[in-house]
Amino acid sequence: APASPAQAHVTLTLARTIIDVTMKLATAALLIAPAVAFSPATNFGASRTALHMSTEAATETKAFAKLPASVKPGVVTGQALVDLLDNAKENGYAIPGVNIVGTNSINACMEAAAKYGGPIMVTFSKGGGQFIAGKSVDNTDDVASIAGCIAGAKHVHEVAKLYGVPVILHTDHCQKAWLPWIDGLLAASKEYYEQNGVPLFSSHMLDLSEEPLEENIAICKEYLEKMAPLDILLEFELGVTGGEEDGVDNSDVDSSRLYTQPEEVWYSYEQLSQVPNGHFTCAASFGNVHGVYAPGNVELRPVILHNTQEYIKEKLGTDDDKPMKFVFHGGSGSSPEDIQYAIDAGVIKMNIDTDTQWAFWDGIRKYEAENHDYLQGQIGNPDGADKPNKKYYDPRMALRAGEEAMAARLCQAADDLNCVNVLN
Repeated sequence: APASPAQAHVTLTLARTIIDVTMKLATAALLIAPAVAFSPATNFGASRTALHMSTEAATETKAFAKLPASVKPGVVTGQALVDLLDNAKENGYAIPGVNIVGTNSINACMEAAAKYGGPIMVTFSKGGGQFIAGKSVDNTDDVASIAGCIAGAKHVHEVAKLYGVPVILHTDHCQKAWLPWIDGLLAASKEYYEQNGVPLFSSHMLDLSEEPLEENIAICKEYLEKMAPLDILLEFELGVTGGEEDGVDNSDVDSSRLYTQPEEVWYSYEQLSQVPNGHFTCAASFGNVHGVYAPGNVELRPVILHNTQEYIKEKLGTDDDKPMKFVFHGGSGSSPEDIQYAIDAGVIKMNIDTDTQWAFWDGIRKYEAENHDYLQGQIGNPDGADKPNKKYYDPRMALRAGEEAMAARLCQAADDLNCVNVLN
């Protein structure tokens, strides 16, 4: 029989009471639950790598109109770095990779990037790291080279965002005998990654080109397996870059070793592609020589890079015309035509050292020439025998002149590399 109105009222009241009690119990359970239940490390993916976090950043507001959303001002690592290099390859520009020796040259790099409106790669060498730590410091076991590079990298992490540009933190040529230097930097990046979710360095270069190909790539693969979990990119070298730079002297190398073969690049591509989350670029030799030489003394053959891309494309069966990201070593003094042809073949970064060294010195030299009569003593100049010269011999004056000249030279290099106004 249908329930009476009184019975229906009692049933409704009972149901409401049960619901109310249930909600209160649920609330109490939430309040007394262990805090770990709400820990980001447990429930919100603290184990996610910086690479994944950078991928998620792609949904955020873009910092630069012409670049992927993952690329922000400051030090670029992980997927954001891969996105930036892909953007360079797709849009036909290369990033200046500049060797530095201290905060003056570091800041000149970032100043230039802000002026030309593009990214910059700040490159530490083993010798440059030692110089930053102090040439008087004992460098047994590379302790000074390691400490100096770490100090310089932390400087960049602190100030890079102030310049409003993407900055890649990289290390240059590391021979087999110098691997302990990279081991020290990887240890620092691991510690930095655990604390900040990003590595200290964006990328490292291993130059094992003096070793047999199989050994070269086996060691590179071993190191890429260490770098990949930290979202660090590997740059490796095939063939030999001639000339001399920062302790690496290949002045007398057989000229045939200056030209890499497509089969060597393909073998390397195959091996390194086996590393999960591994990303890499290739410094393939096509006649490159460190330093500046008289016209005709260096024969660049960037067609080698074009042929290699075709070879790898055919092997992969891909539609991508430039499956390999190449880098250009020994770029100082190269003709704009050779540079452009190399960029067309997938070069996304060109090293610059000799020209910027000269520019920095030339800025100081011109400062001294222009102010010579004010730099001959602490007191006395053309304005009067008792006039002080402190504002002229303040070290910051000459160093600033060097920074400005170096930045100007880098703006010229960026123009040669099609890297002007690529941000917005």
